[in-house]
Amino acid sequence: MAKARHWLFAALALSAMGPVAGAQAQQSEMTFFVTSAGLGKGGDLGGLEGADKHCQALAQAAGAGGRTWRAYLSTQAEGGATAVNARDRIGRGPWRNAKGEVIAKDVDELHGANNLTKQTALSEKGDVINGRGDTPNRHDMLTGSQSDGRAFPPGEDRTCPNWTRSTQGSAMVGHHDRTGTSPPPADKSWNTSHPSRGPDGGCSQADLRSTGGDGLLYCFATN
Repeated sequence: MAKARHWLFAALALSAMGPVAGAQAQQSEMTFFVTSAGLGKGGDLGGLEGADKHCQALAQAAGAGGRTWRAYLSTQAEGGATAVNARDRIGRGPWRNAKGEVIAKDVDELHGANNLTKQTALSEKGDVINGRGDTPNRHDMLTGSQSDGRAFPPGEDRTCPNWTRSTQGSAMVGHHDRTGTSPPPADKSWNTSHPSRGPDGGCSQADLRSTGGDGLLYCFATN
């Protein structure tokens, strides 16, 4: 009963603040979003640090900068460094979009029966991102990850060498709209649908766009 009263008071408070203030209040509680824009340099994100900064800057502009944001990306083990698994760097959940809808309650649900669809994988502004059938299609999300959220084995780089290259290489992408032309279940995978490819070598901005992407990322709040 107390919980119901809490949600009722919260809804009334949002209504009293008006649509703009209400939307800003919801975004301050946001813990997940798809980037409304990429960095524009293909697979060169400036490494994990650059990708995280991009997530943090977009969250800050949307009124959710009080949290620590991380990009959902894996990296490969190379040069003496250990591999990084995307699932290990995004916190424990639960994660909510800009409208307060729960994407997943924890890491296991995120990599299982989650609630991530075109209608819930919203940008930090609360907007729906173009998917397959829209012009332009922007449903390819950079992840560099296997379906369980872990990095690929050594020798199977899918990270445009650890998110530092915009020429030769390959990036594993997922489909935020859970649809595509890959054989099932890859066509419906949010994090591991197909590798990038294209005439520039696979990691340029033009290459990412050629298969239905724009260098967009999933961003998660760790706290």
